[in-house]
Amino acid sequence: MRIAVISDIHANLHALETVLAAVDAEGVDALWCLGDLVGYGPRPNECVALMRQRADVCLAGNHDLVVLGKIDSSAFTGEASAAATWTRRVLDADSERFLAGLEPSARAPGAELFHGSPGDPVWDYVLDKRTAFSSFRATTAPLVLVGHSHVALEISDRDPLQGDQAAAGTVLELDEVRRILNPGSVGQPRDGDPRAAWLVIDTTSRRATFCRTDYPIELTQAEMREQGLPKALSERLAQGV
Repeated sequence: MRIAVISDIHANLHALETVLAAVDAEGVDALWCLGDLVGYGPRPNECVALMRQRADVCLAGNHDLVVLGKIDSSAFTGEASAAATWTRRVLDADSERFLAGLEPSARAPGAELFHGSPGDPVWDYVLDKRTAFSSFRATTAPLVLVGHSHVALEISDRDPLQGDQAAAGTVLELDEVRRILNPGSVGQPRDGDPRAAWLVIDTTSRRATFCRTDYPIELTQAEMREQGLPKALSERLAQGV
């Protein structure tokens, strides 16, 4: 079985459509999304509609929950708060219903999925070996999949823990060692690579491959300007930070 894992779309339709085309070309059997479908970007309803159609497993992220009012808006400040306010205003009823039915964690065959971390699926980041250690201790599945940080990451439960950021094209052999994997962000990468990030897990060959896909960043930036979204959010797309 081949599974595509994506996360942190952030209403970036051009990035999502490009990734889905690449996913289709890979011939995957399932699509798992780790949350934050909306927030920051200009096309929330279209992105939610695509995930409603395509995702076999879909989580809620902190931005999704803030837009729904399940988390107080005071949790966000600055550009994130402004984008959430705009998203709340334009979100349609179908999108709201779909997002309202999602949870920030889930189980799937061979994997436990979290938007943030096992300790706090909404807010915590898994960014280093210290947070990875507690995440391994809180789970039992061979694969622990996380999003939220917008940084592609792989850490293995060896003694000592091993792993770091995962560059495009990184291929992991999925042996008996448990792993934490973060596919990176589709719509707002923050690991220095502006290309949309995603992950393929092949349970037959027992490999995981980190992928990056070019998309027309300038089109998303133009749409963000047109909607009056914060300038800093559109500018950072070109740097991947």
